Amino acid sequence: MAMSYLRYLYTKALATLLRAVVLTFFHLAGRRNAHPDEVRHIPCRDKGRTIKVHIYRSSDKTSPSPVLVNFHGSGFMLPLHGSDDEFCRFISSRTKYDVIDVSYRLAPEHPFPAALNDTEDAVKYVLGRPDDGHAFPQDTFRSVLAIYPSVDLSRPITEKIAPDSTGRPLPNRVLRFFSSCYVPGLDRKDPRISPALAPLERFPRRVLMITASGDSLCLEAERLAESLKSVPGSHVVCERMQQCSHGWDKKPRAGPAQAAATKKAYGLAVEMLNE
Repeated sequence: MAMSYLRYLYTKALATLLRAVVLTFFHLAGRRNAHPDEVRHIPCRDKGRTIKVHIYRSSDKTSPSPVLVNFHGSGFMLPLHGSDDEFCRFISSRTKYDVIDVSYRLAPEHPFPAALNDTEDAVKYVLGRPDDGHAFPQDTFRSVLAIYPSVDLSRPITEKIAPDSTGRPLPNRVLRFFSSCYVPGLDRKDPRISPALAPLERFPRRVLMITASGDSLCLEAERLAESLKSVPGSHVVCERMQQCSHGWDKKPRAGPAQAAATKKAYGLAVEMLNE
């Protein structure tokens, strides 16, 4: 069932307010000042529109560079492109990978599948096959690196409980609002919406799953990681960062535990890519 116009206006007003609060937080934290090597606008499937990407060049140019395609966190509605600047630079300076940090359309203005379409178009651009179909061959991706991801929107919000309740998990009302903006009235068992429900053999064989003890999305991501370990030939690394909540590596005043977790998580990403 499509979102009614009045409901949309109400949702957009709340989204605008939430975005203003979050962007103020990131501005004060100095997290919005990305410094990529290049800014580019790449083609997409929609005539007259492009997708903005930040490019970080690998410092190791002894051979043609593989590419890490990065999609920033947003709850599918927060305009945080550029907030992964530190991570992208960390990867490009310690691996052979160029990093392309991709912007994408956000809800509620652009609900599912707009963001998915933009990610597909960005990958096709990297592969140099813009005219191919929408489904990628199984071995297109060598690895997937997931840091505190949301993987199952079909599960009731009330079941999303952080292992460590002393942290600051995302409030249920916030998770519910994000979901209502992104997938209003849609089947949340669609594996394109809830990748935890996708066939396991469709995932890359190499997966890094980083979770946080104070994150209400922690357990669903760890369940997916455990399931992926059962796939023959898989290499799955799953690490839970203690004393950390969702988005801990973006906090302006990181404590010792959060700083150590950021170093460990980013280091594990480098290890996965360099293997």
